[in-house]
Amino acid sequence: MNLILLGPPGAGKGTQAKRLEQSRGLVQLATGDMLRAAVAEGTQYGKQAKAVMARGDLVSDDIVVAIIAERLDQLDGEGGFVLDGFPRNVAQAEALDAMLRSKALKLDAAIEMKVEVEALVERISGRFSCASCGKGYHDRFDPPKVAGKCDVCGGTEFVRRADDNEATVRSRLEVYDRQTAPLVEYYRKQGILRTIEGMAAMDEVTRELKEVLDRL
Repeated sequence: MNLILLGPPGAGKGTQAKRLEQSRGLVQLATGDMLRAAVAEGTQYGKQAKAVMARGDLVSDDIVVAIIAERLDQLDGEGGFVLDGFPRNVAQAEALDAMLRSKALKLDAAIEMKVEVEALVERISGRFSCASCGKGYHDRFDPPKVAGKCDVCGGTEFVRRADDNEATVRSRLEVYDRQTAPLVEYYRKQGILRTIEGMAAMDEVTRELKEVLDRL
């Protein structure tokens, strides 16, 4: 089974992709991780990507798709994959489809994780983590049991990602709406779009995702 998870930043795609990897034997294909691995391994397209990044430029869609293709060749008949973080626009989706056809592969489903913008802004902008052990928290939904003290290691220093602030989050969501949201219609026209509630608790999202996949 080959899947794509669609949803804006903070929707929980990475978490659910990892759970699908564990529960269904799907290989999580996170494009950022694959790109770094290809560069580190010095693959043909990894070398091209490294040269592009050294110039301070963005890696082209062609190179990203080629790196995904390299990774698919390594799977060698494993139980399928779940793409996390790609495609980000319709042009990338078309390039991905063409590459998959060349390997006699196809997508079984594109699963949209539906979210509410205001709730998502609150979810992301409230995140922080322990500076010592990395344990994640949230101002409202998951604060430390003792204020100012990490539940896991007892550390008292906490950090927030620079881009986890309301203005930046809203900007990222606007970019998603312009570039990535049209993918929903693209995959709907192909008849492979499925939609789940992305704002529920993680375990509930996992349960709903399981039900969708069981029906495929």
